[in-house]
Amino acid sequence: MKLHELTSYLESIAPLSYQEEYDNSGLIVGQASKEINQALISLDCTEAVVDEAIRTGCDVIISHHPIVFKGLKKFNSKSYVERVVERAIQHNIALYAIHTNLDSVINGVNGRIGEVLGVKNLRILSPKNGILKKLVTYVPVSHAGTLRNALFAAGAGNIGNYSECSFNANGTGTFKAGQDSNPYVGNVGEQHQEAEVRIETVYPAQLESKILMALFLNHPYEEVAYDLYTLTNQHQQVGSGMIGELDIPLAENDFLALLKTKMQAAVVRHTELLGKPIKKVAVCGGSGGFLLKQAIAAGADIFITADYKYHEFFDAEAKIIIADIGHFESEQFTQHLLYEIIQKKFSNFALRLTEINTNPIKYFI
Repeated sequence: MKLHELTSYLESIAPLSYQEEYDNSGLIVGQASKEINQALISLDCTEAVVDEAIRTGCDVIISHHPIVFKGLKKFNSKSYVERVVERAIQHNIALYAIHTNLDSVINGVNGRIGEVLGVKNLRILSPKNGILKKLVTYVPVSHAGTLRNALFAAGAGNIGNYSECSFNANGTGTFKAGQDSNPYVGNVGEQHQEAEVRIETVYPAQLESKILMALFLNHPYEEVAYDLYTLTNQHQQVGSGMIGELDIPLAENDFLALLKTKMQAAVVRHTELLGKPIKKVAVCGGSGGFLLKQAIAAGADIFITADYKYHEFFDAEAKIIIADIGHFESEQFTQHLLYEIIQKKFSNFALRLTEINTNPIKYFI
């Protein structure tokens, strides 16, 4: 299998356009045309993980965290980042990262945390905006159905749990074909009127080239009239963090015990308990402190995340419980999620989960 077949599939699930500005998801080392036979999946890409890939014959490492976050000017083995990249290149091992783009999709990192904790009715806590666009076009009545279906097949018309969404209005289009034209209807040099349908449909911005290709291939006119609009609407299926509910409310101590066990956390750092049952749960894998206000506004009883600093705990202000379970602990099941995603699509492709615990934080208990 070619490397680009694997990466294209992963990016169809978690498009690179969904990653945060500071991030560096995607193919970091290697050529897209490279033939691959076995992948190693890890939360982090460390020297030990690269050595494991060499030892087990893996020619691509898929990690959640990118090994490179910012530009490198020299490669002289002075840092673990340089050594990892150098060693991967020396042994022809591709490095691919799928980070905040996988955090941002509804069935991604945070969805898996909610699943492990038994949280139901999961939805995005802070939906992204500016990633939806709208296509408006005009087509003869006779071709409206064919064109609509082609646009839907290309990925247009999805709103939340609904698909094939569009708005259609009948009207009359006019045009006069020029001397060098080859009109589908009407005559050169004469104004023509045609019964047309105005079709409006939304689509994710990253699918624009595919949507336009479907438009041009399935529209009968020589010159296609269309408009593209960038929307400020929030995309309810894409964004940061998630929130949902427990089937049965739990006492605070009981939920904290469940959290520690299910997330395999050595310790749970938390704010003062509020003396009420836990029903609504907000989660964000990794450093999620920026979502605290959204978690409070959404009525969450507890916000589970990581990397909280001392003074940031005061921001709970007795409105919510903040529970910091550790960065690695919050994202550890991402490896299993990636394994399942890839295996479902490429059932005959060899996959390995790393045997290396890449958590740089150790606990003395």
